Amino acid sequence: MSPDRATRNLLLSVVVPAFNEAGTVEMALRRVRAVPLRVEIIVVNDASTDGTREVLEKLSQDGLIDRVIHHAINRGKGAAVRSGIAAATGDAVVVQDADLEYDPADLPALVGPIGAGKADAVYGSRFQGGPRRVLYFWHYVGNRLLTLLSNMFTNLNLTDLETCYKLVRRDLLQRLPLSSNRFGFEVEITARLAQARARIWEMPISYSGRTYAEGKKITWRDGFAALFHILRYNLLVPRNARDWRLPEK
Repeated sequence: MSPDRATRNLLLSVVVPAFNEAGTVEMALRRVRAVPLRVEIIVVNDASTDGTREVLEKLSQDGLIDRVIHHAINRGKGAAVRSGIAAATGDAVVVQDADLEYDPADLPALVGPIGAGKADAVYGSRFQGGPRRVLYFWHYVGNRLLTLLSNMFTNLNLTDLETCYKLVRRDLLQRLPLSSNRFGFEVEITARLAQARARIWEMPISYSGRTYAEGKKITWRDGFAALFHILRYNLLVPRNARDWRLPEK
């Protein structure tokens, strides 16, 4: 889908957390750079040990990356994403995994509602009819259960809580009190957006999931941790919520 003029003028900050992704990160970044949008690419190397740092330094020198941030110790995906968010300067921000599971070709359509002023955040759903690789049944069940539980607390009707593709207006995102260091980030940002009264859209995306042999990192332990995070981030609202909550519409 060709982006309209408002969307083409929008600067999208793409935050790429990377931990031991030397074999895929360059292809992922080239796919991001190829989309018909103005993009700012920020890569956060979360103390990789497989040569990812050296790959990123070369790509930065070649001009493929706008900024590289290196964590001295491995702090987790959520911490890497938060570092990238803090450095972002675009009109909107999205996370792009470095593992080729998500296709940047979906980004022009996803950013459309924000560019048109209709949304504060847009979620790319893997369960709304887009093409996807068939993989693990219990991952699917777990995601659906977590999404249902999150929806019960947030009063949203999302279909894919754990999607990586969550595009959010930068001015709003940088005000949200985010603190999660690992995969609880997906739960936390959803809770905070709901508490902020954000206008959220959801659109279908394609998905090519990895097997564990191919490097998938999330496990059943992260799923159980997400249950705790849903309770934590929805029941414990920071006292300064009025400072980042949007006017009710």
